Amino acid sequence: MFGSDTLHELRVSLQLAEQEREGGFAPHISPFTTVNDLGNLLTRSGFTMLTIDIDQLVVSYPSMFELMYDLKGMAENNCSWSRKSQLHRDSMIAAAAVYKEMYGNDKGIPASFQVINFIGWKPDPSQPKAAERGSGEVSLKDIDRIDLLTKKIQQIREEQTDLTKTDNTKQKSDPVKED
Repeated sequence: MFGSDTLHELRVSLQLAEQEREGGFAPHISPFTTVNDLGNLLTRSGFTMLTIDIDQLVVSYPSMFELMYDLKGMAENNCSWSRKSQLHRDSMIAAAAVYKEMYGNDKGIPASFQVINFIGWKPDPSQPKAAERGSGEVSLKDIDRIDLLTKKIQQIREEQTDLTKTDNTKQKSDPVKED
């Protein structure tokens, strides 16, 4: 889903132009969620082991009008019930000029999209539990030496396996007799 920083350039441009032309402004873009709100919603819904990731995408458009056309095609125009039903032509032309002046570059105008990817799990007895604190075999500060540490851990495990085999062999060759 789209995050709260999505289309911030367009929102600012529309607000400034509408404020100048009409003496006030109304939202013309659907409200987007913040990462904190999404995490809180998932937690309150009973999800655990949440993973939330954010991708920032910037798409260039020739002008604000092509961007708005694509947004309409994506059904991402404002879906609020109590929204202003129209945007005056003067305000749109002024917003396009503000957008180009404030954010424009040699490629046109940028449109920022913050894409939030998330996943959570409902609790279940088969769900893996977190490891005990301090049970890790490798410290994160040694991550740059991971190859060396992996070899040492394998050697230790092989030694433990050899000791276990030796103990089992002794027990089989020296059975305890019962009277």
